[in-house]
Amino acid sequence: MANTFTRLGTANTFDAARQTLQTRQANLADLQAKLTEGKRVVRPSDDPTSAAQAERAQTRIARITVEQRALETQKSAIQLGESTLGDATALLQQFRDLLVQAGSGVNSPTERETIAKQLVGLRDELVTLANRKDANGLPLFHGLGSTSAPFEVSADGTVPDPDYSFNGLPGQAGSDDVAIPGTLDGRATWMDVPESNGVFKVSLGAGNSGQMYTDVGIVKDAALMGSEGTDFTLTFHVDATTGAMTYDATNNTTGVTTTGLPYKENQTITLGGISMVVKGVPAEGDRLEVDATVPADRPSIFGVLDRAIAGMFEPGSSTKGASSANANFNHELAISLAQVDTSLERIGAMRGRAGDLLNRADRIHDTQEDRNVQAEGDRSRAEDMDMIQGLSDFQNQQTSYQVALQTYASIQKLSLFDFLR
Repeated sequence: MANTFTRLGTANTFDAARQTLQTRQANLADLQAKLTEGKRVVRPSDDPTSAAQAERAQTRIARITVEQRALETQKSAIQLGESTLGDATALLQQFRDLLVQAGSGVNSPTERETIAKQLVGLRDELVTLANRKDANGLPLFHGLGSTSAPFEVSADGTVPDPDYSFNGLPGQAGSDDVAIPGTLDGRATWMDVPESNGVFKVSLGAGNSGQMYTDVGIVKDAALMGSEGTDFTLTFHVDATTGAMTYDATNNTTGVTTTGLPYKENQTITLGGISMVVKGVPAEGDRLEVDATVPADRPSIFGVLDRAIAGMFEPGSSTKGASSANANFNHELAISLAQVDTSLERIGAMRGRAGDLLNRADRIHDTQEDRNVQAEGDRSRAEDMDMIQGLSDFQNQQTSYQVALQTYASIQKLSLFDFLR
């Protein structure tokens, strides 16, 4: 059997040992860098697939951060809007209380003038609230557009002044799964208040001279109202001999007139499917006109307040307070109280809408936090190092390197010439 001998030169041995040392030293340095970073993937070349996964996760995390920051800005604006609506509710309630106070018979015309001045101040405060801006200088109630004040008064600025205009765009931006609107719909909040009871209105005849007035009335039978209509004229008569009071009711839709109907104060008068309470004492020939309300008659909340303010004065005057016995004062007061109540309901509804948006913002925030945790987990699984495993590998690599150094030190001392003596 032939023996085979392999001849290894000293230079080859040294080169092989040096190459091994360099490799182990590079591996040790690489592990040290990864341990320092706490990552398994420091460079894309370490693991291209994991690096791509980590990059996508980082992008999602960055996007969520931006969306959360925008959501906080939107939430802050809606919180301010909700708080503003709370302030408006308090002002309107104070306005209503003053109207009730003005309706007391113990108040003199001069005292009603004083109350009217207080009402003007509250109205001006309410306009200021409606034009309030957020921290970024954007109106809270501009709806879908315009950075100018949403509500303006006509050029004359007189009271009453029904010419309030909405300068924004009606409507409100929709919510999605990462954001809510940053403004509220100013038109839905402050404009288009239904006149009177929202279905029909009762007006005093132009030439009335008595003390008769009514409340705003109610719908008793919608189906009957549909067939009989809401267009009526009531004419009152006083018997010169007995003083007995009667009225004629004319249905202007059907053309039917019923005459000689008895009347007494605080009487509920039913006309087809609607009714109203008529108060006070009419004079001969006094009339009540009943008509359907139409969209064109819908004032703003500020217009409602202006009408209430105007009702504090005698008809045609803006300086002389009304008397407690004045029919126009009492009639306008009843209408104003009803419309202020409707205004309170509208603001309350928008305040509820703001509350819903804030609740939605909280839910979005929680969902985004969950998404952020998920994305962070994906990134960690893709690139982070198991520190226990990493330390173990580093220790093993360090031991291997030390062994290689010791082996190289031993081998480099060996030479054939040491034995040829």
